[in-house]
Amino acid sequence: MFIVTNRIPVPAEGAEAFEKVFVESMNTTLAGVPGLHRTTLQRPVGDDAPYVSTMEFDTRDDFFAWLKSDSFRAAHSDPDAPGMQAPSAIEQHVLIADVRV
Repeated sequence: MFIVTNRIPVPAEGAEAFEKVFVESMNTTLAGVPGLHRTTLQRPVGDDAPYVSTMEFDTRDDFFAWLKSDSFRAAHSDPDAPGMQAPSAIEQHVLIADVRV
């Protein structure tokens, strides 16, 4: 499993609009992306903390193929939507343990 994490700073006054646009984009642009299993958006609890989004792919290659896809371009096509620009930095991880209790 290859996991990508993106931290997205959003001003408090734009949070509601950001959540609406981001979740709508997730629902309309990610269906059928090869190798994508799950994506999440996590709301920060503390002041000035960023939102965190994650994407779980089968492989690193699946993630990089998505970066070149129409789905990626559609998800990041509105330059005026709060927080929806293409990420400038992402964190990449390989899952080594998954404990479910």
